[in-house]
Amino acid sequence: MTWFNLSVKKWGRITQFCSLFCLCLFLVISCAPRPQTTTPASGAANTSTGDGRITVGTTAKPRTLDPADAYELAALGLVFNMSDRLYTYEPGSTEIQPQLATALPKVSPDGLTYTIPLRQGVVFHDGTPFNGEAMAFSIRRFIENKGKPSFLLADTVDSVKATGEYELTIKLKKPFAAFPSLLAFSGVCPVSPKAYELGTGKFKPEIFVGTGPYKLAQFGTDSLRLDVFDQYWGEKPANKGINVQIQTSPVNLFNAFRTGSVDVAYLSLQPEQIRNLEAGSKKGDWQTISAQGSVVSYLVLNRNQKPLDQAEVRSAIASIIDRPLLNQRVLFGQADPLYSMVPTTFNVSQPLFKDKYGDANFEQAKQLLTKAGFSKEKPAKVQIWYPSSSPTRSLAAQTLKSLTDERLDGILQFDITTVEGATFFKQISKGLYPAALLDWYPDFLDPDNYVQPFLACQKGSVAKGCEEGGSQTQGSFYYSEVVNKLIDQQRQEQNPEKRKQIFIDIQTQVAQDVPYVPLWQNKDFVFARKGVSNVQLDPTQNLVYKLIKK
Repeated sequence: MTWFNLSVKKWGRITQFCSLFCLCLFLVISCAPRPQTTTPASGAANTSTGDGRITVGTTAKPRTLDPADAYELAALGLVFNMSDRLYTYEPGSTEIQPQLATALPKVSPDGLTYTIPLRQGVVFHDGTPFNGEAMAFSIRRFIENKGKPSFLLADTVDSVKATGEYELTIKLKKPFAAFPSLLAFSGVCPVSPKAYELGTGKFKPEIFVGTGPYKLAQFGTDSLRLDVFDQYWGEKPANKGINVQIQTSPVNLFNAFRTGSVDVAYLSLQPEQIRNLEAGSKKGDWQTISAQGSVVSYLVLNRNQKPLDQAEVRSAIASIIDRPLLNQRVLFGQADPLYSMVPTTFNVSQPLFKDKYGDANFEQAKQLLTKAGFSKEKPAKVQIWYPSSSPTRSLAAQTLKSLTDERLDGILQFDITTVEGATFFKQISKGLYPAALLDWYPDFLDPDNYVQPFLACQKGSVAKGCEEGGSQTQGSFYYSEVVNKLIDQQRQEQNPEKRKQIFIDIQTQVAQDVPYVPLWQNKDFVFARKGVSNVQLDPTQNLVYKLIKK
């Protein structure tokens, strides 16, 4: 998934202020630099006004508010807070809970038909009643309008229809045990049939008419205003509304929070800024709220590129990774070491890379490389690529190179290469990069979303690797008939314990074959002013607006 574009912040108020007082201020300002703050957005209240509204600062500028086309954190976070879904997550949990559904789905014995009872007494922001037909319309629109996230349901859903005024029946193309998690995706929310229409590309990016606790009151280039929906069926928000300020850079967001222009700062601050704000919270200046994130970082190893076509070389690279050092030197402790492609968010996660390879195991790496026929005179040379826009991955790559240069006596040599982001993501599936540093932002919270997109291959062979499938898209070109069968099995298995064992088997095979090396699992950080309470993140990285109060 790709993220945020930034807008240019207007400085009108500051310009007017300075023009009125320029003679007085000139003497002061010329002696000391001003912080790079931005003014409150039009219509956004200053945090000291006491009107009960919450001002949220972010650099995340939404491309669209249409849930059928929203596929970036900036948009999905706003859609999440203005909508309801059939199912949702409690903060701090990956367990599915009914929201507009009144119970978990009833699943047919063949795993293809899901029958969902719906909540009554719900209305959209425009007053239209919510019912089975409205929910069916919204899901069909999500698929048929062919927006960026449409594949999530288009690849899975065969048909959807209202089988009662408050009952929905969905038939799948093939069994998929994680399907309820897909229904918790922010974009799979009901929208008013009177405000939207079906049809390829028929999107409405600047409006939102859903059923959630907030309705959209204003959508500007650098600000949004969300007002409390007084006909909301559920528990009303703890605040009087939300003002969203879109800052032009992490520096501006950092300064806006420090100077009190925003109540809450979230997405996206740089690691050094987070460390600085954490230090301030320890002194009692403000609050730090952190939570285990769902984003993972990993090293892709392309089995179709020499010398990575040899399992010993891939295993040697897995052995030299020093995750505690990366966490300290690159991430300032703002992540957790990761030893499986499935993060510790899920109880199926197994730290098999730690058991098999450990951290900074240079002697084991030397033995494996020697076994593969490499030496000081004939070193294994591997290029590591990453998008040039990522300072974190740049530092991670340089750290890996330094470790290798210092500890492996030249038997393994890394060459670090960068490329512009759009080119990088376009070329990686073509097999041009021997190794690459990547992040993964999950589409939905289920272990399947950390397995199937990386390892599945619909077309390929042991000799040629993957020619079409998830592993080809991710750049590893991994092919395993065993893993393909295991992925299909876990997707069909409804028994949680049996499904867990299948995931363990998949992780065991990955630790043996090493198409990827897991590196770290992120932590999410939110900062709040004193007097602001109930600041929480949902497991999908969304800041939950309705709980915040001051």
